Amino acid sequence: MSDRDGDFGAFLSGFVIGGLVGAAVALLMAPQSGEETRAMIRDKSIELKEQVEQTAADARAQAEQFAADARTRAESIAKDARIKAEELQKRGQVVLEEQKTRIEKAIDAGKKAAQSKRAEIEGEAPGEA
Repeated sequence: MSDRDGDFGAFLSGFVIGGLVGAAVALLMAPQSGEETRAMIRDKSIELKEQVEQTAADARAQAEQFAADARTRAESIAKDARIKAEELQKRGQVVLEEQKTRIEKAIDAGKKAAQSKRAEIEGEAPGEA
């Protein structure tokens, strides 16, 4: 963005300086009376001022459009990020539930094995072991 600002500033400076130099050369080369020359200077300065104002308005409009485009892109990126985060959260929840189920089954299997072994041990007569 900085390069674009610098380019525009250089363009605007060149535009204004070129206009002033052109007007000065035209005044010096034209055989006119002082009053006609002053009128021409006044007209050219008004014309140049209007051109500068128009150029500034165009630059302002371009900057506003650029800002609006950037805002739209940022909102789109934020929306995409939210969607991806929600998808990851859902996927994580599914994996968590699957692991929870596996752990519960393993615990149940361990309890059953322990109960079976206990019953086996209790079923043995004392002194048979």
